[in-house]
Amino acid sequence: MENGPAPADGPIRVLVVEDDALAADAHALYVGRVPGFTVVGTVHSAAQARRALERTAVDLLLLDLYLPDGHGLRLLRTLRATGHGVDVVAVTSARDLAVVREGVSLGVVQYVLKPFTFATLRERLTRYAAFRATVTVGEASGQAEVDRALAALRAPQAPAELPKGLTLATLQSVTEVLRAASAGISANATAEALGISRITARRYLEHLVDTGRAARTPQYGAVGRPELSYRWVSPAAP
Repeated sequence: MENGPAPADGPIRVLVVEDDALAADAHALYVGRVPGFTVVGTVHSAAQARRALERTAVDLLLLDLYLPDGHGLRLLRTLRATGHGVDVVAVTSARDLAVVREGVSLGVVQYVLKPFTFATLRERLTRYAAFRATVTVGEASGQAEVDRALAALRAPQAPAELPKGLTLATLQSVTEVLRAASAGISANATAEALGISRITARRYLEHLVDTGRAARTPQYGAVGRPELSYRWVSPAAP
């Protein structure tokens, strides 16, 4: 059995632990779409996860906290007691901050609240990969380098106040979709990606334009009025 870290030039090996089979398949599909990650297995209980970890090299658990044979953090406590250092991204509907605190103490590096979009999970995995790349080998040159490594795990900060009718959760989702669309994206495409109305999507996109975090340009087709294309321009937005 090999439980060492993935080679520096190899993909990050992920075990999906999720009791719902359909959700597990969806999560595995999402992970497989993120460059630098590979799914090495999908299991549906804590017992299956322990057996998989005994026979498969795993770098990261995508861990549901509500499993049929016990809480995900109980599984994690057992792993830590046996010296297993696998990292964990918790994928859960749990919003209890005491659970979040305990998870952090046990090595949960990211939380993704259900339901979520592919863009949300990709952003968390990308941040984890950036963190992992900075702490795998060598020594930090000083405090600034340690701070940069830890900052890679943090989600960008949102503005303290939003215009009336806008919510932080939807703004974050629109932001993630926009940032993922390197060539730009329309309000229609944003709405379809998030399951919201075109008018709602455009309000959030225009807010990002107004705050200097996005730019809009007209895209001319064969006939009719040009459609606006929105593009992310700020590296420090929420």
